[in-house]
Amino acid sequence: MSVLHQVNKIVILVKEQHLGDNRMSEKKRQSWDLGRFISTLNNFELIPLVSSLQKLFKPSDPLRGSLRDCLSPKQQNSTMGIILVTGATGGVGKRVVRRLLSQNYYVRALVRDKEAAKNLFDERVELIQGDVTRPETLTPRLLENVSAVISCVGTRVQPIEGDTPNRDKYYQGTKFYMPQVVDSPQQVEYLGMQNLVEVVKKYIRSDTKLLFDFTHPTEAIKDTWGAVDDVVMGGVSESSIRLEQHKAVFSGNVSTANNGGFASVRTKNFPSPLDLSDYEGIELNVQGDGKRYKFIIRCEGKWDGVGYSYSFDTFYNMPTTVRIPFSELIPVFRAKTVPEMGQFDPSCVYSMQLMQTKFEYDGALNPKFSPGLFRLEVSSIKAYGRKVNTPQFILISSAGVTRPGRSDINLEDQPPAVKMNDQLGGILTWKLKGEDVLRQSGLNYTIIRPCALTENPGNKALIVEQGDNLKGQVSREAIADLCLQLLRWPEACQKTFEVCEDGKLDQGQTKQAIAALRKD
Repeated sequence: MSVLHQVNKIVILVKEQHLGDNRMSEKKRQSWDLGRFISTLNNFELIPLVSSLQKLFKPSDPLRGSLRDCLSPKQQNSTMGIILVTGATGGVGKRVVRRLLSQNYYVRALVRDKEAAKNLFDERVELIQGDVTRPETLTPRLLENVSAVISCVGTRVQPIEGDTPNRDKYYQGTKFYMPQVVDSPQQVEYLGMQNLVEVVKKYIRSDTKLLFDFTHPTEAIKDTWGAVDDVVMGGVSESSIRLEQHKAVFSGNVSTANNGGFASVRTKNFPSPLDLSDYEGIELNVQGDGKRYKFIIRCEGKWDGVGYSYSFDTFYNMPTTVRIPFSELIPVFRAKTVPEMGQFDPSCVYSMQLMQTKFEYDGALNPKFSPGLFRLEVSSIKAYGRKVNTPQFILISSAGVTRPGRSDINLEDQPPAVKMNDQLGGILTWKLKGEDVLRQSGLNYTIIRPCALTENPGNKALIVEQGDNLKGQVSREAIADLCLQLLRWPEACQKTFEVCEDGKLDQGQTKQAIAALRKD
């Protein structure tokens, strides 16, 4: 059945109910608002022609145009959210971005110069201009819907001016030229890591996934939610969702006139379904008015299909955390239970809904319902109870960070970066301090310490060790590949290791080697 046919059917049913219900006298019946009914259908894009015209003439939204809007569900990597890459224009960073795109991940890149970055990446990469050394640029928008961070930020190092006209030679590691630092290692490697980790911790935790952050309202959130009241069934209840400072307010007036009795706000179907199968349920942080509400979530894209419902009570003017296990969601169709639909499938979440209603289930009434005004404040919606912990923050550091000042090594046998640590502003010392910031963050992390980086193809197997004694070379291509693999390896969490290339090992042994490493 086409969407337009479904809409026509709904209109006919509502008109029949509105005009032909002889059980209610004209005195009791209130005027039905056809305009608001049409507006509701249009808001949720159920009138295809009107919705298409509105999109065509609507001013471009600066929050759109990212990869999440460009890919269909079949094209995206459905088991991960957005991956944030910092230092995305550097040697490793740009390779990480390209590989993420090749595997159909959503990618957001933090870059210092947005216009320059446009020349490196296509329109699928969502570019955010900012700098880890300037915390005011690390806004909540940066972490919205982010599942993991790959940090490739590093102090810029270049040959001393006049040393060579061909800077690429130093970059490729084909020949040594006297280097100098362009940035402050303390600012980039340590304070920058502090700034980045601090904002990441607010939005990415080991046991939860932030789905809607109403404490920092955005136009994208505002465009996602809309009212669905009993006007769609001939009633006159009315509600709205307003984004105020630090919260969303779902409020309105529920009327039982015209056999109605519910008001709700619902998301449009997500551009591509969310996969929450790694979590146990949904967590709502709310402040209510003492009434009972429903949370409804759908694992199918139908407008008038089966939803999975959970009723929860609130306390007057008291903040409450409501945890809704997926296993306790009740399959319903228009407030009637349909147990034959089975349990909720969290691997394909299409939409969410909050409802104030006089109806409980199967004809029963909400014991805490009273017609009239209601108000529910919502600060966040999260998925909680992550079952499998994979790295949330992958940091590209450097081999040799512990070697300056170590008495057990011969400095003359060490790479140039170790021998020249002081001349380079203590770059390795500050990298180590940055690592410690991440280790103490409480995040699920992996710290990679590459040996000397090269422009080689990256087709050799890797050696991984701990203890910071490893020497050799490793391709930037290989490090980029490793980052993507680590996103799905629980075995890599809370581990720091050095890596170089070796042609003698089987590439398939890398995962086993990392699994065998000790945790920090």
